[in-house]
Amino acid sequence: MEKNEKLTFVLVINPGSTSTKIAVYDQLDVVWQTTIRHTTEELSQYDSISDQLPFRRQLVLDQLMAAGIDLSSLQVIIGRGGLIKPVLSGVYHVNELMKRHLHIGYQGQHASNLGGLIAADIAALCPQGVKTFIADPVVVDELQPCARIAGHPLFERQSIFHALNQKAVARMYAHEINRPYEQLNLVVVHLGGGISVGAHRKGQVVDVNQALDGDGPFSPERSGTLPVGQLVDICFSGTCTRKEVEAMINGKGGLTALCNSNDVQKLIAKAQTGDQHTEMILNALCYQVAKEIGAMSAVLKGEVDAIIFTGGIAYSKWITERIETYVRFIAPVHVYPGEDEMAALAKNALMAISGEITPKDY
Repeated sequence: MEKNEKLTFVLVINPGSTSTKIAVYDQLDVVWQTTIRHTTEELSQYDSISDQLPFRRQLVLDQLMAAGIDLSSLQVIIGRGGLIKPVLSGVYHVNELMKRHLHIGYQGQHASNLGGLIAADIAALCPQGVKTFIADPVVVDELQPCARIAGHPLFERQSIFHALNQKAVARMYAHEINRPYEQLNLVVVHLGGGISVGAHRKGQVVDVNQALDGDGPFSPERSGTLPVGQLVDICFSGTCTRKEVEAMINGKGGLTALCNSNDVQKLIAKAQTGDQHTEMILNALCYQVAKEIGAMSAVLKGEVDAIIFTGGIAYSKWITERIETYVRFIAPVHVYPGEDEMAALAKNALMAISGEITPKDY
């Protein structure tokens, strides 16, 4: 890109646990994109996620400068949403309250908390006054009241899931069949490092498993629903610290614990060469996902227009076809592999500044 080229751009910032993805869009066309990798050594010097802010922000600025992206060419900046308080689906202005909640990790620590913070800091450096947003954070909460009830008054079911990607592919499917998303009943299955299965009823996710450290199918790194009594025994056994138990649930659970790997493609290759243990575990993952789809279909009272698979694991036909054998009697299955969060964020930003949707205040 020529350094003096003057265009109006959308900047998208998506921080992950070991990377920061950034991209610049002209409308929905990618002008430039890159992924900044962060080593364990680099990040270990910071006590909390929010402490990483100056480090990651400077890396983003350095990459923009090296690419010849003039800050004066930016019209809007959008970051991946983090663990703020529960919100309805939509695009949100990054205001002072949101920044405080992202800093403290209102519902927990996650690298996505940095998305809105980096966006706001870079916007402050732009001379022309740039709008700053997040969209469909993981804490989107549209649960119907009965879905919140747990079996004891000290507990409540929470909505934490892959809202950005689930909403994006649901709308993509609706557009392809020329029907409004708000008129469809869908079961959307995000198959990634975490697995979430949502019941989308007329534009709202009225039930979904808590995919971070709660319930549902196990995944490459998360344990999903565990036997409660056995979990209590582990917690009070004196053999594990709180951090170790938390890691069992999220980070070192799922395929990582059961097969010593979170690489689904490598595990499939092992299964195909006759490793019976690996094949059994992968079949169990498919089985649990299918059970969750069945549960969400019941939430929709069997009135399901389509079942949609998305996320990185959805590239694997070995997985998706096995799940489909259990659930295709419910509704047609459609596969949208990958999780193009960057494009989804850019589209949300463009809808907000064009007036197609109205950004919300947090």
